[in-house]
Amino acid sequence: MRLIGALAGILLFSIAAVSFAREEEPVTPERARANFARPIVLGADDVRTFADASDGFRDLRADAVQGRVEAFAYDSGVTGTRRQAQVYLPPGYSAGRKYPVLYLLHGIGGDQDEWRGYVRAPAILDNLIAEGRAVPMIVVMPNGRALPDDRRPPEDRVFTPENAAGFASFERDLLDFLVPAIETKYTTHADREHRALAGLSMGGGQALNFGFGHPDVFGWVGAFSPAPNTRPPAELVPDPEAVRERFTLLYLSCGNRDGLINVSQDLHAYLKRHDIAHVWNVDDHGHDGDSWANNLYHFAQRIFR
Repeated sequence: MRLIGALAGILLFSIAAVSFAREEEPVTPERARANFARPIVLGADDVRTFADASDGFRDLRADAVQGRVEAFAYDSGVTGTRRQAQVYLPPGYSAGRKYPVLYLLHGIGGDQDEWRGYVRAPAILDNLIAEGRAVPMIVVMPNGRALPDDRRPPEDRVFTPENAAGFASFERDLLDFLVPAIETKYTTHADREHRALAGLSMGGGQALNFGFGHPDVFGWVGAFSPAPNTRPPAELVPDPEAVRERFTLLYLSCGNRDGLINVSQDLHAYLKRHDIAHVWNVDDHGHDGDSWANNLYHFAQRIFR
C-alpha cells in the first residue's frame, strides 16, 4: 500500500506538471503541488450520474469465467522500436467470431500494466461479462508513452517535457501502427462503431484529443479525470455542429475531491453549451484508482450496444 501511495503521488504531481509545461513555466514539484491543490468549486450539475459499484466489483467472482491477458508486441514507425502492450481477451475468445475493441490508456506515471495491476480492469470486465452487463470485447492496454525508451521514468524525470511529449507522439503510434497490428492478429470488427477509446488522467486527455481528432476511427470515447494535457474545449471541438451526432457515446468523469476537476468542468460546460450529448459523472473520489475503476465499470456496460 505504501508503494501504491508513492506511485499515486508521483502520478498526481506529474500530471499537474504538464499544465505548467504547456504554459512554458519551469516544471518543479512545488509548482505541481500548487497546481493540483487548486480550490475546487462545484457547479449545480457537478453531481453523480451513477452510484459507485458494489463492494468487491474488482474481485473476480467465484462463478465468473476468467479471460486471459497476453503480451502483445508490434513494430512502431514512430519510435523505431518494437513496442509492448497488454491485451485482454474475453472468456471464451475464439478466432471464429469478431469482437469489438476497447483501447485503454494509462496515466503519465504508468505504463501498459497500470490498468491491469493498479485498477484491476480484467477482473472488472470478467465480472461484467459473466453478469451479461458488458459485451465480450478485446481490451488493449498499450504503453502510451511513444518514446524509444518508453519505460516508466524515475521520479526525477517524470516532470520533464520529454516525458510528456511521448504522450502526444502516441497519437500516430496508436493510429498508424498499434490499431492495424491488433486488427491483423485478432478477429475484430474493424470499424469505428466497434472501436472505443478511453483513459485515466493523462490517458484521459489523450482519449479526448485523439478521439475528437479522429471521429472516423473511434465511435465511443471515455475520459476519466482527464489531465491538463487535454486540449482547450474550443480547440478540441472547433466545429460543434460537425461532431454533435458523431459519437455514439462521450463519457466524461471526475471526482469532486480532484484538484484537476476544472479540466473536465470546462469541457462539460462547452459540450453542454453546444448541445453535444455526453455523460458527466462527478463521483466522490479524488484523483485515484477508485474513481477510475468505477468509471470503467460504468463505461464498459454502455459501449458496443
